[in-house]
Amino acid sequence: MASPPYPGFYPSYDTCSEVTPYCPVEATTLGYFPNKGVNIFLAIGYGLAALVTIVTGVWKKTWGFSIAVAAGCALECVGYVGRVLLADNAWNGNAFKIQIVAIVLGPTLLCIGLYLTLRHAVTALNLNLSRVSPKLYPAFFVPADVSCLIIQAIGGGVAASAGKKNPSLVQHGNRIIMAGIVLQVVVLLVFGAASGDYLIRAKKYFNGGSVSAEHAAGARLWKDKKFRAFEYAMAGAYAALLTRCIYRIAEMAGGWGNHIMQDEPSFVVLESFLVLIASALLAAFAPGIFFPQMSHKYEAEGASAAATPASSEDVEKQQRATPTPNPNSSSSDSDAKHEGVPRAEQAPTGWKAKFAKGMEHQGMEHRASE
Repeated sequence: MASPPYPGFYPSYDTCSEVTPYCPVEATTLGYFPNKGVNIFLAIGYGLAALVTIVTGVWKKTWGFSIAVAAGCALECVGYVGRVLLADNAWNGNAFKIQIVAIVLGPTLLCIGLYLTLRHAVTALNLNLSRVSPKLYPAFFVPADVSCLIIQAIGGGVAASAGKKNPSLVQHGNRIIMAGIVLQVVVLLVFGAASGDYLIRAKKYFNGGSVSAEHAAGARLWKDKKFRAFEYAMAGAYAALLTRCIYRIAEMAGGWGNHIMQDEPSFVVLESFLVLIASALLAAFAPGIFFPQMSHKYEAEGASAAATPASSEDVEKQQRATPTPNPNSSSSDSDAKHEGVPRAEQAPTGWKAKFAKGMEHQGMEHRASE
C-alpha cells in the first residue's frame, strides 16, 4: 500500500478527489462503486414517473397530488444521477451530497401525495362514516410529513457537510435524520390506521344493503372498478414506502459507513426499487383517471352544474317524473274543472261546499217560513 501524501493524512471527501492507493473506495461512506447500469435505470424510471405525473396532473387538474408526487420523483431522479456520478468516481463529494439529500427527501414528498387521497375518498364515499372531519386529515398529516422533511433535510445537510473529517458532526447529522425517519414511520402508521378504520366502516356500510339515497353516488363509487384499482394501488404504494422507512431506520442505526449502509444489494431492493414501485403506482394509477372526484376539474364542473339554471329539457324530464294525479279523485276533477279560473271565482270544494250548501238550505227554509 502506498504511503500517505503527508503525516496525519486521513481519506475523506475533503482530502480525496478520486480513488487512489491512499484513497481507496473502501474508505468512502458507501464503501463501493454504485452499479452504474442499475442507477441509470432507476434515474430513468423516476424521471418517467415524474413526467407522467405532471402530464396527467395538468390534464386532469389534480394539482396538490401531482405537485407532491412529481417533486418526489424528480428528487429521486436527481439522487440516482448523483449515484451514477459516484459510479465513475466514488470520491465525488458533490455527487455524494446530492444523493444523500435527494434520496432521503424524495419519499417524504410521495407520502404527501398519499395523505391527500384520504380526504377526497371520505368526501366522495360517505362523510358520516369518518370519525373526524375530512379536512382534518390533510391538516394533520401534511404538516406532520413536512416536519419529517425538514428534520431529515437538516440532518442530511449536516452529515453531508461533515464528511469523515468530523465524525462527531456526522453522527449528529445521522441522529437528526433518524429522528425524521422515525417520525415519518409514526405518521405513516397513524395514516394507515385512520385509512384502514374508515375503509372497514365503509365496507360494512356499502355491503350491508341499507344504503340511503343520499349516499347512492358513494355506493356506485365503492363498486367502481377504477376506484377499486386506485385503492389497491395506493395501498401498495403505502406498504412500499412504510417498508422503506423501516429499512432506513435499520440502515442509519449503525451510523455512517456501517455494514448495512455499505451493502448495495439491500439498498437497491429495500430503498431504490421499493420507492420506484411506489412512484410507479402513484403515477400509473393517477387519481384524475381512476378517482376523478379528487380533481379540481371535477369540482369545478360540479359547481358549474349546480349554478346553471335548469334547461327546458330538464324541466320536461322533471315534469314527466312527477306522479300523475288520480283521475277518479274528486279533488282532481275539481282542479281540472277550475283550471285557468281565478282563485276568487272558483266554486268551493270539499267541506267548504258542504258548509255553503247547508247555509243555503237554512236560508231557503227561513224564507219559506216568512
